[in-house]
Amino acid sequence: MSDQKVEKNKVVSVEYTLRLDSGEVIDENPGDPIVYLHGAGQLIPGLEKGMEGMSIGEEKDIVVPPTEAYGEFDENAIQEIPRSAFGDNPIEVGMKFYADFGDGNSVPFYIKEVGEESVVVDFNHPLAGQTLHFHVKIVGIRDATAEEIDHGHVHQ
Repeated sequence: MSDQKVEKNKVVSVEYTLRLDSGEVIDENPGDPIVYLHGAGQLIPGLEKGMEGMSIGEEKDIVVPPTEAYGEFDENAIQEIPRSAFGDNPIEVGMKFYADFGDGNSVPFYIKEVGEESVVVDFNHPLAGQTLHFHVKIVGIRDATAEEIDHGHVHQ
């Protein structure tokens, strides 16, 4: 058994169950752990902070407020745009698209309403404003390679 702990520049394998305040399970990965480079910003900040110092085999409940997850819900992030902006593409409520603002970055948005002349879109993350309840189990920890640290992600 390793005595390694979850800390910066460790490659961590974690299984989790994610619930909302209602108790509804919205994501889980038993038997299929995510593998990430701790401290590289690949997970929401509150989850990374909550796992800091854990060991292999350890389980923990971590509650992450919106400010350390996907942010507060922003009413200004809901906009109405002309239906013509989508060309002939079929669109439905719930679909995800990306807006390219010409600076090399694309921002995801979701379709909230579809009308004949306009479409209501939401630039909020679907979990914005939500408190997230994680149950995590650390299933692996190893030292990251120099290349992984340099690249900021795990190589598998």
